[in-house]
Amino acid sequence: MNNSDSKQYWLILSHCFNMDGRAASQTITDKLPYLAEAGIEPIILSGVSGEHDKNYLHYQFVPWGPSGLRFDMRHVIASHIGRGYLYKLLVGLMGLLLAPFILIERLSLGLQNQWSWAFPATIRSLWLIHKYKPTVLYTTGGAYSAHLAGYWIKRLTGIRWIDEVHDPMVKPGANPSTRDQRFQAYVEGLICRHADLVWWFTDGALKGASQRHPELGNRGIVILPGVAKPTVEGHYQRGEQMIISHFGSLSDTRSLQPVVKAIHALLEQKPAIRAKIRVHVYGGTIDRQARAEIAKYGLEDVFVSFGRLERSETTGLSGREQVLERMYQADCLLLVHGTISDCREYIPSKLYEYLWTGRPVIALSYQNPQLDQLVLERGGYVARGDQAGEIVQTLEHAYADWEADRLPLTKLPAIGVQQAVKKILDGVRA
Repeated sequence: MNNSDSKQYWLILSHCFNMDGRAASQTITDKLPYLAEAGIEPIILSGVSGEHDKNYLHYQFVPWGPSGLRFDMRHVIASHIGRGYLYKLLVGLMGLLLAPFILIERLSLGLQNQWSWAFPATIRSLWLIHKYKPTVLYTTGGAYSAHLAGYWIKRLTGIRWIDEVHDPMVKPGANPSTRDQRFQAYVEGLICRHADLVWWFTDGALKGASQRHPELGNRGIVILPGVAKPTVEGHYQRGEQMIISHFGSLSDTRSLQPVVKAIHALLEQKPAIRAKIRVHVYGGTIDRQARAEIAKYGLEDVFVSFGRLERSETTGLSGREQVLERMYQADCLLLVHGTISDCREYIPSKLYEYLWTGRPVIALSYQNPQLDQLVLERGGYVARGDQAGEIVQTLEHAYADWEADRLPLTKLPAIGVQQAVKKILDGVRA
């Protein structure tokens, strides 16, 4: 490639890129083939935690700060030697060496690990802009370091800057209290004032940002990210047990605990169905609160954890491909939204993968009408995540449909990535 090429180059900044199963990575990697179809040659700058992409110009950098360096290098070490004894030894030594510097960084700044990735991203971007003359700077995150770098680059070069905001940068209804939260609010303000086009993934997120920054005007839009059509498919076959599968991470703020309590209440009412209902959990360990409830009620046979699926040496399938196979095989797919204020402004990216399978979704949602509509219009089941009785009734309804072999099927299409890319291109051309 050289400066005389007739191709249109876009410079894309994404700290998380080519990481198997990570939503922040998937959101951008799925778009690249459609951007290429539109005649755009992407130049990608990312962190080192994902695989190097040989299909595009791809530059990888470590953050300059010690906490970010430790975070990223843990992924690099694990990708080369796994997470066994040697990994623990090397990570422990690295943590020991970096500890004094991390302490200084935390005490003096108090920002998230990846903040300092903005420095190498900006410096290399300036060189790439000089060499390839890209027409658009596209920042996406995830980590706000890409957004911060985008602002610096915009101010230094005047390049057209488009920005993709994943999750709300300011919690709805709350004043930023920590230094990191205040800095995120500051970065959101930079985006709303200086980006040429900004999009959020939900109506609620755009509404919140617009209320905080009226100067955003019509430069802010909503684009559902969707996901690309799965490269593999599984086959559904009704078995002797109803399998409700959950995929993705769980935590104190996105806990399986309400489901455990609801299953316990349902089995108290109908003990005969205990042998027929199972909840399979993929993507990590069952969260602490849910584990305590499972032990309390003796439901270890009902809740089965399969952990995170890694690439299979036998089949050659990636973790994501194995996950997709099992999504197709489930009777129902469980979506746990959480019950914190952020839920009003985000939709779990896992929902878009669920929709490709055609399997009915059981969603525990919280104050998000847009999410409810996406599930209900496809025949799924919705319960408010903070209403215990409602969750029991919803699970009972889904079980009755399974038992009668009448689980709903939808005729609505899944939400792919092509529609998102079209809206981005339309916005750039406007």
